[in-house]
Amino acid sequence: MNTHHPDIAFFHQLANRAAQETLPRFLPGHTLSVDTKIKEGVSFDPVTDADRQAEIALRGMITAAYPQHSILGEEFGLTGEGDYQWVLDPVDGTRPFMLGLPVWGTLIGLTCRGNPVMGMMSQPYTGERFWADSERSWHSSPHGTFVMKTRQNITLANAILHTNSPEPMSRFPEIRLADLMEKVLMTRFGGECYAMAMVAAGKINLCFDYALQPYDIAAFIPIIEQAGGCVTTLDGGPAIQGGAVLASGCPNLHQQALTILNKNN
Repeated sequence: MNTHHPDIAFFHQLANRAAQETLPRFLPGHTLSVDTKIKEGVSFDPVTDADRQAEIALRGMITAAYPQHSILGEEFGLTGEGDYQWVLDPVDGTRPFMLGLPVWGTLIGLTCRGNPVMGMMSQPYTGERFWADSERSWHSSPHGTFVMKTRQNITLANAILHTNSPEPMSRFPEIRLADLMEKVLMTRFGGECYAMAMVAAGKINLCFDYALQPYDIAAFIPIIEQAGGCVTTLDGGPAIQGGAVLASGCPNLHQQALTILNKNN
């Protein structure tokens, strides 16, 4: 068995291939095929032909290059077994994808014995990629390639918080998100996976989501952590299985936010 992590160049090859399926379907003038998945507690959970075709393409490349690795994807579940597992979300942010808003991305995560070690988010419309190579985190765009660092030593009163929507707040009253919103400088909504990337880039300081799946967060754990940040569940544990997840730019801010979110629990 290959004991070394795959080269980051392979992640870029995967992102290039996924973009061949997603970008043409995102551009104006394309008629997108949309179905609805059945998910408990969710009235509309869309899936498009872009989601399915991109995941099929990614799976084919991974299986050809690393037949000993397993793959977990949003659209086609778990296949294979092995120490290494690829965790795929071909279009994270299907709703904005449908609406022509470029805050979606293709997420490619890699775990080794259950630990997230490498990850990439690709946004082909803007030409951006965010990735972790197991040592550092990077951002590339038409403007160049840069090492990413989270913003450190920021106070809660000066922090910028992102959450995807205020709608779940009434369904999860035990999570004190409203209290956290009162403590920070500003709260923004609707940034989807792009907001997670902005934590690694130091633009957003806190990013909270109520109900993530492993394929929503696996790529971002190494991207944010290797940029200097933290990603955990609300009890401070590993976030690789998803659930209610908080990502933060620095440990002190992370702990303060966790304390508020868990107040009275």
